Amino acid sequence: MFFFDPLYLIYMAPAILLMLLTSWYVKSAYNKWSKVSTRSRLTGYDAAQRLISSGGLYGVQIGSAQGNLSDNYDPRDKTLHLSDGVARSSSVAAVAVAAHELGHAMQDAEDYFPLRFRAALVPMVNLGSNLGWILILIGIFLRLTNLAWIGVIAFSAGVVFALATLPVELNASARAKRLLAETGMISGDDERHGVNQVLNAAALTYVAGLVTALMQLLYFVSLVSGMGGRRRG
Repeated sequence: MFFFDPLYLIYMAPAILLMLLTSWYVKSAYNKWSKVSTRSRLTGYDAAQRLISSGGLYGVQIGSAQGNLSDNYDPRDKTLHLSDGVARSSSVAAVAVAAHELGHAMQDAEDYFPLRFRAALVPMVNLGSNLGWILILIGIFLRLTNLAWIGVIAFSAGVVFALATLPVELNASARAKRLLAETGMISGDDERHGVNQVLNAAALTYVAGLVTALMQLLYFVSLVSGMGGRRRG
């Protein structure tokens, strides 16, 4: 229904364009710096091991992740999952990605509040994202305005989650840049520029995600607001 509504396309066009541009920029930055080896010749796996040791994160294990750019840190089992493209490569991009995920491990070890807050939101977001649009749809069809507004409130959890994700990711990237510089894993302005470009590009994906979630929410708000003049639930 929504995808065939011209109003939906008007709201989502800027977000879609931003997502496309961000995706292109991320791939461009990663592809460029994945071809440039660091002077230290450390692979992403080696860099992660050294950062675990230097940061005293001895409970953190290193595992594998399927796919490309699927690297992540799982606080539930204290495992850093690295894709083959990152674990086996000594490129600037690989080291930057590994260090970013170790930034999350450091947040976990320090009980970083934004990370805990984001994790606490997950159940609510999962429920709201699935239930919200259903309530909105039922409310619109049955002209039950109050029910539709409940759906909007439930759906807004996704926006809160996207907003809460930004400081977590930006902080992890800032930690990564500092760690790589302090440990000497990167050296020279060119390598620092490469790390900055890769991590800044990745951060833009979360900005684009926030914009997308916000524009969807605004569309639903405008849709339900328009019901008020016709009939109230």
